[in-house]
Amino acid sequence: MIVVPCYNEELRLRADQFLRFLRESQVRFIFVDDGSRDKTLDLLESLRAGQQDRVFVLRSPANQGKAEAVRMGFNFALHQNADYIGYWDADLATPLDAIPQFMAVYAARPDLDMVFGSRVKLLGRHVQRRTGRHYLGRVFATVVSVMLHLPIYDTQCGAKIFRVRPETRGLTAESFRTRWVFDVELLARYIRQQGAADLAAQRIYEFPLDVWEDVGGSKVKPFDFFVALRDVIRIYWKYIRTVW
Repeated sequence: MIVVPCYNEELRLRADQFLRFLRESQVRFIFVDDGSRDKTLDLLESLRAGQQDRVFVLRSPANQGKAEAVRMGFNFALHQNADYIGYWDADLATPLDAIPQFMAVYAARPDLDMVFGSRVKLLGRHVQRRTGRHYLGRVFATVVSVMLHLPIYDTQCGAKIFRVRPETRGLTAESFRTRWVFDVELLARYIRQQGAADLAAQRIYEFPLDVWEDVGGSKVKPFDFFVALRDVIRIYWKYIRTVW
């Protein structure tokens, strides 16, 4: 099951691509409307029409942030006894066609608990990021990698799939301390659960995406970079400081 957090996504949500993918796959989607003020909810209900067994729409009465929207969807999927749970950005900066690629990694690697999309600009791949966001992202990822003792290249790509195991079931049991960098908080919780970063690293796979395109209208603004750094420090003190 794939969780898609949505906040005022009426103009960015690519309904036609979701409908195509639903016709071509067996993937189930959980759309979480995070208190949108536009017609996002109406659009989601139109997607659900006639496909209630594969499309679920949850609604938060007020905007609580992407972290809580993902957590709500993730916990709903756990109650549906899903074997794999992921989350994907509504703007489909990462195309849905990457989902079967992630699942092929799981088929080849039964030892893995997590497969994360990674935006690496390589020859033969189409990864388009705005220059400023790319370099801010590289600084942020380096800080996180050092803090977690985890050689991860890209923590913030909005395309991730988790295998449901006892080790991952409890990752979303409690609310996140952050609204945006919950990806880092999930990693920190997992490292704490595993007891060491090197053990966690053995069960995480970064998949270099074939396609990723920066879509306009992002809710993340340049100032949020500094808020994210503050939140990383909070994550360190809550989860990581006691591991080493």
